[in-house]
Amino acid sequence: MIIQKLILHNWKNFQNVEVSLSERCFIIGANAAGKSNLIDALRFLRDIAKQSGGLQTAVEDRGGVTKIRCLAARTSTNIVIDVELGEPDSNIPTWRYKLDFAHVGGGIIKKQATILSETVWHNKKVVLERKKSSKDEDSETLKYTHLEQITANRQFREIQIFFQNIEYLNVVPQLIRESGSYLQTQSKEDFYGRNFLEKLAKINDRTRTAYFNRVNEILKYAVPQLDKLQFIKDDNGIPHLEARYVHWRAQGSKQQEMQFSDGTLRLIGFLFVLLYSSGIVLLEEPEINLHAGIVKQLPEFISKLQRYKSKQIIITTHSYDILSNEGISTKEVLVLEPSKEGTIVKTVSEIPEIQRIVDAGFSIADATISATTPQGIGKFTQLTLNF
Repeated sequence: MIIQKLILHNWKNFQNVEVSLSERCFIIGANAAGKSNLIDALRFLRDIAKQSGGLQTAVEDRGGVTKIRCLAARTSTNIVIDVELGEPDSNIPTWRYKLDFAHVGGGIIKKQATILSETVWHNKKVVLERKKSSKDEDSETLKYTHLEQITANRQFREIQIFFQNIEYLNVVPQLIRESGSYLQTQSKEDFYGRNFLEKLAKINDRTRTAYFNRVNEILKYAVPQLDKLQFIKDDNGIPHLEARYVHWRAQGSKQQEMQFSDGTLRLIGFLFVLLYSSGIVLLEEPEINLHAGIVKQLPEFISKLQRYKSKQIIITTHSYDILSNEGISTKEVLVLEPSKEGTIVKTVSEIPEIQRIVDAGFSIADATISATTPQGIGKFTQLTLNF
């Protein structure tokens, strides 16, 4: 399944948003428009559904309900996340999950949330309907979703598993380099690369070998100086990436992740999650630190991957090179437009002035990058700087 539709109310930048998502989806917009916050709504559902997660943990990790709630919220201050799940080639949802929650109150519980309603549909039939006013609910039961409770989600456990398998990755290369010391002190999941090597260590040898074989095939074109990337453990049991660096000496020299370039580490991380994740993949600006020639190939690589292993891949990007790929459809690109009433989200196909530019033969990059550029940015270099 994929997420076919996402509806948000009072979620961070978004006061009211309803948007359809494709199997391959690119999210673009100006800085602070809410690209990361849009996909964080999906991460939020994952944080509720995963083991050791739950609604209160997901809310607390984000600083409490007041930090989540849209600044444009007025009389209606509740927060709603509503998603429809179904097959990629169908417009009819198999499942729908809707969570409506609000702030509990002040004092020591100021970061907690209370559920106003939780509803699940399967083939448009209601299989769960909880309301704050239901006779079986009280202030304690309304702290926990049925989604996170194994004894309560039996009828829709497929949704829980679906959300648990959402993968988010935004590799910060320096954090991978520091992972050796990190493993000694930190066990909490990290999306920025600190536990990337630890994840590799937990994979069985056969699967890990298959992964490195595929990655090596790609790296020989993308990073030809590195030969035979492999996974090793040092004398202290700390996992490392190691490859032979090809230079003037016939045998080259071995290097580990500490010596790898930022772009190489980000590429390895993205390839890992793309090749071996079992659910939706959320990628933040994969173009960072990578050569434009590699970046331009990413949409086609993802499309080819999806033909062999169907999965939804959602990408935030500022990259002209990614969006210039001729294979990208106007229905695959979401444009975020900030406004005083919260950010508006539309597909390129829903914006006539941009669609006309594409229809005239220009690339999506040509049609959209200028449309998402902040107004007045041309005056940036005209500023008088007094020190």
